[in-house]
Amino acid sequence: MTNRSTALPRLSWPDVWGRRLDRHALSTPVLGRPADAVAAMCGAHAQVLSAAEVSIGLRVAGATRNDIRNALWNERSLIKTFGPRGTVHLLPTRDLPLWAGALGALPPSPNSMPADARLTPDQTDEVVAAIAEALADAELTIDELTAEVAARTGPWAADPVVPAFGAMWPRWRQAMHLAAHCGALCFGPNRGRKVTYTSPQRSLPGFQPAPAPDALAGLVRRYLHAYGPATPQQFAQWLSAPRRWATQLFDSLTGELQQVDIAGTVAWILAGDTAPAAVPPHGVRLLPYFDAYTVGCHPREQLFPGPAAQRALSGGQAGNFPVLLIDGTVAGIWHYHRSGRKLHITIEPLTPLTVAERRDLDDQVERIGEILEGRPQPTIGTVTIGGHA
Repeated sequence: MTNRSTALPRLSWPDVWGRRLDRHALSTPVLGRPADAVAAMCGAHAQVLSAAEVSIGLRVAGATRNDIRNALWNERSLIKTFGPRGTVHLLPTRDLPLWAGALGALPPSPNSMPADARLTPDQTDEVVAAIAEALADAELTIDELTAEVAARTGPWAADPVVPAFGAMWPRWRQAMHLAAHCGALCFGPNRGRKVTYTSPQRSLPGFQPAPAPDALAGLVRRYLHAYGPATPQQFAQWLSAPRRWATQLFDSLTGELQQVDIAGTVAWILAGDTAPAAVPPHGVRLLPYFDAYTVGCHPREQLFPGPAAQRALSGGQAGNFPVLLIDGTVAGIWHYHRSGRKLHITIEPLTPLTVAERRDLDDQVERIGEILEGRPQPTIGTVTIGGHA
């Protein structure tokens, strides 16, 4: 792929942050439904559901965690499933055909399991079919689903051969995310403290994964709208897919894409989408664990400038810390714990806040309290880098 920085449209890094804040509804929250905000950010990471509630709530005017839970479990306009990188996400139910078609078309990841512990291709197909049958009209815990899969395939499916968190999971679980990508599995509402699984067909009857070429092209378009300008390598990292494959995918869409120059860095956007944001990046935001903006935006050295990389990245990985965002880039961390209705929120900025930033931060703390339906008790702490305050 050629990198011709001469005569390319030029954007500054503030232009880029302004565009991304805008398109993530972090400059101005949307007036629509939670599913609209989730579509704009290309999915909300939901391994910790309360973090997803904050991510979405910040992007939807007036929304609370109860609105997001209602969209997920009652309205079913959101669905909890395995999304990018095989991690748990909330996705708009209406977009399931695109997501299933695109994620199901990703090249298979290398299998690090010993050969005698792996599923064969035929066994994988059997397991996915068994999952689809078992969940068609049911909400099952993992133990119940294990029993159903083994009954439909054979005892080999339940062999405890997959190391996980100090235990051994049954063999069939290697195909769990594949079943989700095929449209056979998603999460159901918890049964007490136990997670359940069900069929996405119950939320979107009759849906089929979109044809792979259309789905992949659609996902590239959505990704570049939300996270562009970006490179194929950054798209590959976002999906946990091979870089060469991502480069070939971008090459196949050359007619729809174009390059821009950002202070000497060449990256891709949708053709014609060269305008900067209407207003420069501004404002203070408190983004939770694994917020889509933090995880999906690149390059890391621009998003986490200077000491922010030391304090808010973990081995180069974004998302392990809730972050304080000022004017589109990371400027500290924060955390909270709940005590009844009280939310004890501690913010640790990397540099002293201006009067305007402190005012914005007060508003943001209040908004976090509204989303989580609690009473915020804020504290401005001292950030620690490398063991020194």
